[in-house]
Amino acid sequence: MIKSWLILLVLTTRICAYANGPFPPGKLIEKVVCKNDSSQSYALYVPVKAGNGPSPIIYFFDPHGDGTLPLKKYRSLADAYGYILAGSNNSKNGNDWASTENIWRHLSDDSKSRLKINEARIYTCGFSGGAKVASFIALQHPGVKGVIAGGAGLPDGTPPGDYNFSFTAIAGEGDMNLTDLVAIDGSLAGTRTRHRIIIFDGIHEWAPGNIMNLAFAGLQFDAIRQGAIPKDNALITSYVADSKKRLTVYVQSHRFIKAMQECQLSISLLDGLSPETNWFQTRAASLANDPQYQQQLRSRQSQFAREQNIKEEYMQHFQQQDMPYWTTAIHDLQIKAAAKTPERGMYQRLQAYLSLAFYSLSNRLIGNNENDGARYFTELYKTADPTNSEAWYFSAVLHIREKNAQAAEHDLQMAVQCGFNDKSRLVRQPEFKTLDLSRVTAAIQQAAAR
Repeated sequence: MIKSWLILLVLTTRICAYANGPFPPGKLIEKVVCKNDSSQSYALYVPVKAGNGPSPIIYFFDPHGDGTLPLKKYRSLADAYGYILAGSNNSKNGNDWASTENIWRHLSDDSKSRLKINEARIYTCGFSGGAKVASFIALQHPGVKGVIAGGAGLPDGTPPGDYNFSFTAIAGEGDMNLTDLVAIDGSLAGTRTRHRIIIFDGIHEWAPGNIMNLAFAGLQFDAIRQGAIPKDNALITSYVADSKKRLTVYVQSHRFIKAMQECQLSISLLDGLSPETNWFQTRAASLANDPQYQQQLRSRQSQFAREQNIKEEYMQHFQQQDMPYWTTAIHDLQIKAAAKTPERGMYQRLQAYLSLAFYSLSNRLIGNNENDGARYFTELYKTADPTNSEAWYFSAVLHIREKNAQAAEHDLQMAVQCGFNDKSRLVRQPEFKTLDLSRVTAAIQQAAAR
């Protein structure tokens, strides 16, 4: 009995230590509860090579309030560069800006009270709606020195300006917001804001580690230019060598758009740090005059215009219940998005566009209790994006309204298989008050344990 009590005491002591700091380097802590508001928390990762002095920090914002997700993806980068990573568990899509500001205040104040943070090296990073949050915070707080915005850009209606922070946009070729981020990057060209865009072969998702590595390196280069850290010649030399290798691969495979993107990224990152900037400028000028590059550029611009026309056609059909049209259109998109053709990225972007549109329409109609219309668009949502947990969650809500508890539980289990893990939302959902959720919550726990 005494032995069991001692074990419990040791475990409790460890939990309290994690709650109050100091935090062990190299250990991902999924929930640090804010001292001044127990309803708010954040995931935390302190790098292995964190020294005794203050460290740079990147605050992450996931659109679903999953602070742990980006830290799991990028903790090896934190170790490589010496960054503390903190991911909000409260910031998510649907919050208004006042709530976002409150979340940031507690997140920032709490982390600064517990950790040795380099005040000259505070950065924000987000994906999708979280990217807009990361940008919003930087716009409101001059102490933020850099923003990494993946899959979305600045808050709606924000004009380009001379910002106090660097802006790194990241998007997959199949990201429905790619064209918006390209436009934002272009608009910043007329300002004094240091900016760059990184485009990778992917969809609307958190960037893979090798791509985020470029963004982290960019923050390092910014800090060198600002005099916040000494010049790191080894890092610069390594980056130049890797960039030249990527450029060679792009040219040899006749991917001249990618080659130009590589040159432009390196020019931005190396500006004022290395004479190799001139080499990349020369290569970019040569590419600009290459007939093959010019032809690919015209093709890409034509593709963007065609994409916009297809979106306008879709918008017309949103106004009418035309299931045969959508069944054919979605099936056609799925085939073309899977084919390895030059237009694959466009069809992936259109798939993502439809998924977001069906989400927005379903969410609004469910909120207005327009159940027939909500069921129509939710079925389209499941067809267009069958691995999206929100589509199945919406369907479960509607099944309860249709008095079909068995179908509702089935769809909730499907939502869990697709990544749904928000037990508190499940319990709060009014429609599920009469539903036995034990099997669903058990499935969530099993998924978390894997």
